[in-house]
Amino acid sequence: MLALIIFSIISSSLFLQAPAVAENINGNQRFESFNQVKKILEKDIVFDHRFTLYCQAPFKANKQIILPEGFQTTTSHKKRATRIEWEHVVPAENFGRFFTEWREGSSDCFDNKGRPFKGRKCTEKTNKTFRLMQCDMYNLYPSIGAVNAERGNKNFEVLSEALPNSFGSCPMKISGNKAEPPKASRGAIARTYKYMAYTYPKFNLSKQQARVMDAWDKQYPIERWECVRAKRIEAIQGNENPFVKNPCQENKLW
Repeated sequence: MLALIIFSIISSSLFLQAPAVAENINGNQRFESFNQVKKILEKDIVFDHRFTLYCQAPFKANKQIILPEGFQTTTSHKKRATRIEWEHVVPAENFGRFFTEWREGSSDCFDNKGRPFKGRKCTEKTNKTFRLMQCDMYNLYPSIGAVNAERGNKNFEVLSEALPNSFGSCPMKISGNKAEPPKASRGAIARTYKYMAYTYPKFNLSKQQARVMDAWDKQYPIERWECVRAKRIEAIQGNENPFVKNPCQENKLW
């Protein structure tokens, strides 16, 4: 009886338990070069759907963005507003800081003057698991460079309705160390966070972020493009995102 109760408690968890799948979930095991996966994403994943995640701004094959009318940004980021950048929806710093090399450095991380360094540069150099996580295509979306710059490693949550948009006509809000994405992108963001937290044991979400992502996953259902994108990534990267694939299959969008 005790064993049955424990099993029921575990099974009731909405976030940590992945949808039923035929085999164990594994993350990216194929790509360690960030430059390589960006080229693959451009050529083989979004070639017929060139729109940024947050502002839904179209962009050309040469990465030039057609900014929405009324888009605004700060002077310091105006140059980055003219091109797309591949943003980690779960920021690299947010999973990178779980690595010792990020926090403390490594005996292999010294520059040409013998000075130690740490952070992303050291972790990327010395830790294969980090490189694989950094290159996971499920976590990479095109973003206006200026929006990517302002979002940084800020956590997502719902901000005050009274707070104005941070980019004019683009309904993205940033305040302090928090960011609120547009409703159109919340479902995809949630299913990306849930995938990363389930797939990579190194990455842990706070209870607050887990609640936000569970709520958005329910409030903003899967859409056709999300299914097409996930199917293409699975074919190239070699692993699935069950938080996308399962509802796609249930809705006959796979």
